[in-house]
Amino acid sequence: MDIPRKSVIQSVLICALVGLSAMMLMIADGCRAPTAADGAGSATYVRGDLEATSANDFNRVLDATHKAIKELGFTEISAKKETLSAVMVARVPSDRRIEISINSTGKDLTNIKIRVDLFGDEQLSRSLLDKIKAGM
Repeated sequence: MDIPRKSVIQSVLICALVGLSAMMLMIADGCRAPTAADGAGSATYVRGDLEATSANDFNRVLDATHKAIKELGFTEISAKKETLSAVMVARVPSDRRIEISINSTGKDLTNIKIRVDLFGDEQLSRSLLDKIKAGM
């Protein structure tokens, strides 16, 4: 019994699409940003970014971040502040680049995102976040 070549190709394509769809769903589920529903203070490390929500106002988090950078011996390269957001860039003594994004999401609720270099460093990101939290 010969199976038509066209139906074999269609079957393979359907299987590939189903597999690709399943992978995309798994990836999308793991890339969710933290929200207030996750609880203030929780931190999520996804694809090189450490994201946390703090139950403190924007200016308090910003001040604590400046303080943490100095206390850890990092060099602050730049800081761009707007009304409800800021982006800070610092370098560690080994010349690794850290970018910290701070965004107000409401009264006494602020999002913090930390990225080390291109691919991230969870341990360094968490130690910086811990120092920021300690300063609030």
